[in-house]
Amino acid sequence: MKDHAYDVDASPITWREAGPDQATADTPVAVLLHGLGGSRIGWEPQLAALSTTHRVIAWEAPGYGGSDPVASCTFDAYVDALAGLLDTVSPNAPVDIVGMSFGGMIAQYAAARFPQRIRTLTLLCTSPKFGLDGTDPDEWRAHRLSGLEAAGSPSAVAPAILASLVGAGNEHVLPEAIAAMDRVPLRGLLDSLRTIVTHDSRSILPTIEIPTLVLVGSIDEETPPAYGQAIVDLMPNARLCVIDDAGHLLNLEAAEAVSMEIAGHWQEEQRTENP
Repeated sequence: MKDHAYDVDASPITWREAGPDQATADTPVAVLLHGLGGSRIGWEPQLAALSTTHRVIAWEAPGYGGSDPVASCTFDAYVDALAGLLDTVSPNAPVDIVGMSFGGMIAQYAAARFPQRIRTLTLLCTSPKFGLDGTDPDEWRAHRLSGLEAAGSPSAVAPAILASLVGAGNEHVLPEAIAAMDRVPLRGLLDSLRTIVTHDSRSILPTIEIPTLVLVGSIDEETPPAYGQAIVDLMPNARLCVIDDAGHLLNLEAAEAVSMEIAGHWQEEQRTENP
């Protein structure tokens, strides 16, 4: 494996990439989609662990990092951007998609729109609908916006927001998460805040037959295990894995377990394809 990942500052999407030393045109591609307030540097454990077998691409969503912003605050616009990235990094073969929180929502719509381009789906800490527990979308967004207005920038609110998401006892991952959020421009965060409250994939999930692994931390209060179960209940080919003692920053809090589960999911599909 290469010693470290490297950044691709392309347009319209920027990303961080890692892969095997002997990568070829046939090396499978995985695309990692970060959550709200994340960025390409928030996947370091998975870039290291999963790049022994895959060319691993950790994107920066439209409006995040160096990526161009969306033209409209809709999930369709984010999926359009993902389709464009797939055209660049894997035009001739389906990819393994891993989506975290907001990225997991984008992944659901992508899987419904172009299933032929996705080999497997892994959804971390996400839901089939924003406010599944009854949270009022307008009140939630107003609360987030008021915090941004008071602080002045995403990087200023990062420590407080991320501290509220991490599981008890896992605060050691906060510096990594804060560094990832420091890359988020204000407009990109505002656009994703406007978009996330419109999320409701319940009508499309039953149509997605892609092999799907749903991962959630046992102490995630933002998207608790019941949210993951709600996704699995709607999808014909999905299973739930709850990881003990981890909160909403799951890929950092339980990095080894998450990477192991993702790799196992990929390998299981490979065995199914090549019995």
